[in-house]
Amino acid sequence: MDGLSLAERNTLGALLDTQSQDAVMARIPQFFQAETDNLVPPPRIVPEKLGVLMFNMERGVHLEEIREFLRDCPDIQPFDLILANELDDGCFRSGNKNTARELAQAFGLNYAWGLEFIELVDERNEKGFHGNAVFSRWPIRRAGVIRLPEQYNWYFDRQRRIGGRLAVFAEVEVGGKPLGVVSIHLENRTHGAGRQAQMAAILEAVDRELPDMPVILGGDLNTNTFDGRSKEDIGDIAGSPELRRRCLEDVFDFEPLLPICAAAGYDIVPGEPRLTRRKPLPDGDFLPLRLDWILLRGLKAEESRMVSTAKEDLTYARPGSALERFTGAELSDHNAVWALCAPK
Repeated sequence: MDGLSLAERNTLGALLDTQSQDAVMARIPQFFQAETDNLVPPPRIVPEKLGVLMFNMERGVHLEEIREFLRDCPDIQPFDLILANELDDGCFRSGNKNTARELAQAFGLNYAWGLEFIELVDERNEKGFHGNAVFSRWPIRRAGVIRLPEQYNWYFDRQRRIGGRLAVFAEVEVGGKPLGVVSIHLENRTHGAGRQAQMAAILEAVDRELPDMPVILGGDLNTNTFDGRSKEDIGDIAGSPELRRRCLEDVFDFEPLLPICAAAGYDIVPGEPRLTRRKPLPDGDFLPLRLDWILLRGLKAEESRMVSTAKEDLTYARPGSALERFTGAELSDHNAVWALCAPK
């Protein structure tokens, strides 16, 4: 996807002092495109079941280690599809790489990537692009983006961005049959009603863009069970065992987007509580959250698991590998979710 010069980015960003994100984004066609590339032919054998991995890769900053995690972690094998969040293209923090394309090339995958934000804070960025992707071993016949109703203006955040949340959809052909796949990233700096409005827009778009086929939705839905803008709420929850439990055990009761997905015919995976995000707290502890989900319509999950990305759980790292040498606390600030999916 073509980038914008630093001067263009700064000029467009300055417009946000007086104009809306929608008005500025309308000047930037990249926000309404999906970078799509079918790099490999379809496998010769059509599996009865598909391995689906949902993974927020935290910008692809640890790209080499993520490649080795995808290659060597036994708990995410096999994977035929990856629904990925937070992949940079041309950001200094991740080596100014097109992280989605590099992963696709490394694993022989086709991909579709959509632009969520243009980052403005670091002038070393070649593009400053940041977004979400669908990866597939199967041909991507059609792909696009679903722009979501704004719940927070990121230009006035310390991160200073042009853009807003989105989903990337792809129609994948598996053995001659269509399959809809959607990678979603909902807003964290809002409340449950805001995320519900964004998910409602996705469900409507999926019915329009991917009709009459099985559908896999997945992504970081940011189901905090609280308003992510409220530091007071976060502090209250951190200090209350009862409120902490709702972040893992009672999410369905506090995040209305999940009931509307169930009402639309989607099975929610995982069904049982699983920690997928370790949110750091000032005292060195962390708040366990359940943010990352796979949702299925016309398919069922015969197996599913949460896969830790914490350093102490990377026991399968090969001797001498980047994963073994990794010294951070976690490969990503999210765990991954894997499911083995079969037709209903």
